[in-house]
Amino acid sequence: MKYPTFKPNATIGVTAPSSGVEASFHDYLKESQTRLERDGFKVVMGDTPWTQVKAKSAPAKIRANELQKMMEDLEIDLIFPPWGGELLIEILDKLDFSKFPPKWILGYSDLSTLLLAVTLKTGIATAQGPNLIEMRGQSSDVTTAMWKEVLSTKAGESVIQYASQKYQKYWRFDEPTPCIFHLTEPTAWKTISGRDVEIEGRLLGGCVDVIQHLVGTPYGAVETFSKAFTKGEPIIWHFEVYDLDTTALRRSLVQMKYAGWFDHCTGILFGRGKTMAISDYQMTDVYRELAQELNVPVVYDIDCGHFPPQVTLINGAFAKVVVNVNEKSITQTFI
Repeated sequence: MKYPTFKPNATIGVTAPSSGVEASFHDYLKESQTRLERDGFKVVMGDTPWTQVKAKSAPAKIRANELQKMMEDLEIDLIFPPWGGELLIEILDKLDFSKFPPKWILGYSDLSTLLLAVTLKTGIATAQGPNLIEMRGQSSDVTTAMWKEVLSTKAGESVIQYASQKYQKYWRFDEPTPCIFHLTEPTAWKTISGRDVEIEGRLLGGCVDVIQHLVGTPYGAVETFSKAFTKGEPIIWHFEVYDLDTTALRRSLVQMKYAGWFDHCTGILFGRGKTMAISDYQMTDVYRELAQELNVPVVYDIDCGHFPPQVTLINGAFAKVVVNVNEKSITQTFI
């Protein structure tokens, strides 16, 4: 694995490989830039974050070119898009992954399409965590703020993150708190077996809604990645779901299984989601079936995805996940 480095006063490149920001929300971009600059970072804004037409920031070629330029710019230390979107997959065949240096890319939702593809294609670690827009507050909650410490971890070192105390159930954009989120609901990481869990393996994953479309493409070659970069080590998959119902989620997971994505799986983590039940088929039914079929532990409702806050998960890092009555933690080691 190749782990990028991150330093104080780093230069952050802001580009929108999926959705840009409509004019009515441009203040969010400006506030996020101001906050990061106040914290000592230099921020380089691209053109695509400021536009949004037909469900994307710009045509695929323009988005790909801006991302490629920022990836190849050695003065930029981190790619930090404003947020996710819908159609990032359109740009993958327009990127030259062979010219990507080890550089952090941070985000979630549709950005996980890019994150997973980059890690699988190149062996460069990528970071599923907060989006740029979530940086605009006066401060960050303890869980979200860990993104800087996680990205600053050096090769050979470890970093531990713990479950949050509370999470946000509803977005209230018109009433932001000092940390942006409204953290009102008690966090509870759970295991589908109801028993204590301790698992180890390489982390891979993202938003199921979008990464499912990498199955069977050159950008979703999990077995090739495993042979080339991790020598067949066990994999812990981390997933989050945005708006799939339970049967759609089940179909996606079965497709991943048929494609061999779970061949080296030692455990699965699911973030909080709003998946709609179909009839009496509940989210926990999907988890239970997967756990039984793969004979691996499943942990769910972790701090990951569209119900903030979220821990920063590094695709490619070696992780140890502990869930018991006394501890809910993820330790990532950059080896």
